[in-house]
Amino acid sequence: MPATSMAESMSPELLEVMERAKGPKFVFLSLAHLIDEAALTRAFHRIRKDAAVGVDGITKEQYGKELESHVPDLHERLRTMRWRHQPIRRVHIPKEKGKSRPIGISAFEDKIVQEALREVLEVIYEPLFRDFSYGFRKGRSAHDALRALNQVLYQGKGNWILELDVQSYFDSINRKMLMEMLRERVVDGSLLRLIGKCLHVGALDGEEYSEPDEGTAQGSVLSPILGNIYLHHVLDVWFERDVLPRLRKKASLIRFADDGVIAFECEDDARRVMAVIAKRFERYGLKLHPEKTRVVRFEQPRRCDPTGKGPGTFDFLGFTLFWRRSRRGHWVPRLKTRKARCRRFIVAVDEWCRCHRHDSTSEQHAALTRRIAGHFNYFGVNGNVPALLHVARACEVVWHKWLNRRSQRSRLSWTRFGALLRSFPLPRAQVRVQLWQPAS
Repeated sequence: MPATSMAESMSPELLEVMERAKGPKFVFLSLAHLIDEAALTRAFHRIRKDAAVGVDGITKEQYGKELESHVPDLHERLRTMRWRHQPIRRVHIPKEKGKSRPIGISAFEDKIVQEALREVLEVIYEPLFRDFSYGFRKGRSAHDALRALNQVLYQGKGNWILELDVQSYFDSINRKMLMEMLRERVVDGSLLRLIGKCLHVGALDGEEYSEPDEGTAQGSVLSPILGNIYLHHVLDVWFERDVLPRLRKKASLIRFADDGVIAFECEDDARRVMAVIAKRFERYGLKLHPEKTRVVRFEQPRRCDPTGKGPGTFDFLGFTLFWRRSRRGHWVPRLKTRKARCRRFIVAVDEWCRCHRHDSTSEQHAALTRRIAGHFNYFGVNGNVPALLHVARACEVVWHKWLNRRSQRSRLSWTRFGALLRSFPLPRAQVRVQLWQPAS
């Protein structure tokens, strides 16, 4: 979101805080008064209409029917410190290799409070965040991080890549250390108390209730900004202050939330940082994955190199990066969808088609179009068309398979299915995001 749009949606008090926050050493003594009825109303309107419901089962539509009475009541409970965060509802999202990711869903009223807190924290910390941090920040996206990385690689400044993979990042954040980091910038006890209530909250997983001692619930409104603040101190500031001055040559850090890579010009620098970075993270309760955190040789091959591949590959934000020749024979960095991500998406489409094979064709088409378009909107970058074509063809095969199994009496031939696709076409595999200028 442009700075002008952000300013237009803020109160005069928040605009004043935003100006003072530009001073990197400015400490805020009084902020809780910013969580007023207007801030809570703005927070309500920013929450998605289709947001998952928490333990209270209340949707945005239901809460909004009596918004004029709910907001003053919520503000009064916040002002008199009678507000209590309800337990989060824990759900598990399937991952690769049979694993799952726990997601915490807060009650709707708690989402409003978290969103109002997020607005204040964002204004305070946005001026401090480094340019190489891209995750969960207005006006920045994963594609921007990939563009920045591609530029570093194209300029020959990424001969060696250090991949960073933090295990269960949001669940491992040390709450005490996080609060100490916040106190360096914010000393308003009332605001810190509200943040603490959002952190120290129980979780309801089915019928099992627990109260974790560490971490911030992944999936909550407040977790992204708190996670950015934590890694800002753990990694970003440390990298600029302590690492860069000790390196022989240049290095570049690119971070999107808890996913990051460091590009080095020489191998010695990469190995030295690799030897100390795990200890740095352990000091703050974080653990790097021993197999996924690695140093990869990624030098640009010589033009006379007879092989058709570069020295190595690495993964970042769902893509695999590699070297390949352009049409003029130059070696250029390119990326493609990770095989695991392609496979996971196709399996998800297959499962959806199986469960909804008896829905009407138009309903199936509309739902499949949304899913495939969402995949292409992210992975449809230049140079990645072959992976998109693979996904598009696989989705057609999957859809045909389950349409063909709707009846045991009649079969859906490929000729008839082709006619159906002409009436209900699926999204085309095409480039939707330009990460770089196409090489001639």
